[in-house]
Amino acid sequence: MEFKNTADNYGTIAKWLHWGTAVLFLASYMSVYYRHWFTEEKTPENWTALQLHLSVGVTIAVVVVLRVVWRMTNRVPDLEPGSKLEHLAAHAGHYALYAIMIIMPITGYVGTGVNTEYFFLFDIPKFEDTQLFVSLVSEGLGLSFKEFEAPIDFIHKEILGAWLVWMLILAHVMAALYHQFVKKDRTLAKMTTNK
Repeated sequence: MEFKNTADNYGTIAKWLHWGTAVLFLASYMSVYYRHWFTEEKTPENWTALQLHLSVGVTIAVVVVLRVVWRMTNRVPDLEPGSKLEHLAAHAGHYALYAIMIIMPITGYVGTGVNTEYFFLFDIPKFEDTQLFVSLVSEGLGLSFKEFEAPIDFIHKEILGAWLVWMLILAHVMAALYHQFVKKDRTLAKMTTNK
């Protein structure tokens, strides 16, 4: 078992970070969809689902920081044979996924009007209550939280959360399956096996 990436495979740490991020994104979506589909507003169940969504979002932010650091300090396995266009599309897709993994937790945090009760262990103050909000948004832009929240929520929920994230994840999965079953190369195996 290799902890670090090699020319042939991703290492154990990269695999755990990759699959952990996938599970966290799924948990985030499950909690928010549960909240909207199966709970009534202003009920304990609704609040619990919201807090789970926020807690998972904070966890995603931490894991993504670790992923970026790990990616910057480790080699990436060699690319499988393919055209320049295929390699360019793969790089573009990965950069887009990293951008989404960074933007979603940030917009989720700065656009939330409540404290995060991090897995009901401790509170993380809402952005509105931070000095950064006062300096940048309130005094700097002259906006109230309500004025600031509306476009941030629109980006987080309507553009990214409802559509773009799902499209990027679907494209990522389809590309992995294409490599596995059409090209029959080791692209998927690099992230799933130790061979």
